[in-house]
Amino acid sequence: MIHIQNQIEELGLSTKMIMQVHDELVFEVFKEELQKTISMIQNKMETVMDLSIPLKVSIYSGKNWAEVD
Repeated sequence: MIHIQNQIEELGLSTKMIMQVHDELVFEVFKEELQKTISMIQNKMETVMDLSIPLKVSIYSGKNWAEVD
């Protein structure tokens, strides 16, 4: 989470990390930043540690909770 927040600030994004729910992170992201933010978050989460098995991250987006499945 710290690495992601630092990267958001370094890139000058308006994206906000809203909350953590168990093993999930929830962000508020402007539509113009969506693809850049998804790529950055996925990269940071999948490469946070060097493990013998790969970490895989699933990212979903929607305008509200009802749209995210």
